Amino acid sequence: MRFLLPIPLFLLCTQLAFAGQSYIRQYSAALEQSEWQLRHNTPLRCEISHPIPGFGEAVFHSEAGKELNLWFELKMLQQPDAYALAEVLSLPPRWRPGEQPRAITNMRLLKQFDGDLPKESAWTMLHELERGYQPTFYFSDWYRPDNKVVASLNPVQFPTVYREFSQCMSMLLPYRFDDIAFTVLSYEVGGDQLTRESRRRLAAIAEYLKHDDAIEVVQIQGHTDTYGGRWMNEQLSIRRAEKVKRFFVEAGLPEHRIEVEGFGQRRNVAPNQRVQDRAINRRVVVQMNRP
Repeated sequence: MRFLLPIPLFLLCTQLAFAGQSYIRQYSAALEQSEWQLRHNTPLRCEISHPIPGFGEAVFHSEAGKELNLWFELKMLQQPDAYALAEVLSLPPRWRPGEQPRAITNMRLLKQFDGDLPKESAWTMLHELERGYQPTFYFSDWYRPDNKVVASLNPVQFPTVYREFSQCMSMLLPYRFDDIAFTVLSYEVGGDQLTRESRRRLAAIAEYLKHDDAIEVVQIQGHTDTYGGRWMNEQLSIRRAEKVKRFFVEAGLPEHRIEVEGFGQRRNVAPNQRVQDRAINRRVVVQMNRP
């Protein structure tokens, strides 16, 4: 489908063509084609995407974690066949005639890889789109350096999806899989009652498991200190591990994905003479695995 280029983009292409008598390949969604989608909206991942007809797709995403994060990916139908550098410009909308394009950053193009940008540049692009500007990538063809490629993001339909994306980001969990994949839970003296901090930790793991279907197996291993007989301690360690298992099952994790073992006092990790050392030995270890 043929369509009119936005005036700033048309002027940019014209300037580039006349400057070096080069051939310009321009890619951008027409007004009626412009589409933004919220593809992931969970406490683990937020993602919006924007198809660029004939070129590929622009993707912004953020993931659960301790710190705010944001990435941009430029997924290309034809990945680079050489190393290059793309200029990233912000082109003004039609209602800002005479305003010049502004530089955002440069993006490295690596052979046989999609392009990507880190948090600061990705945020800048989002803010430019919110203002109605067009983040635009400009680079040379890897086979014909005199041929230029211009790929633009169209801000039409962006604001509504961006609000949903921002709401999603505000609900991301403050931890990710690596933060909880190996967890040690501690116990009060002489029973199967977790310490307050361990109860909070267990609740955080359960919340994560509600949203990650990729967990293959959860291994739960119970341990005790040396106070009490060996048989009693082994039974206590099993009871502790089974109680944690029930918690996960009630949280929605399929029972067949959970493995339980009780080692009693056989695998102490600290001496048992001092109170603080015995507290270290009273534990359940939770280890999660996924592909």
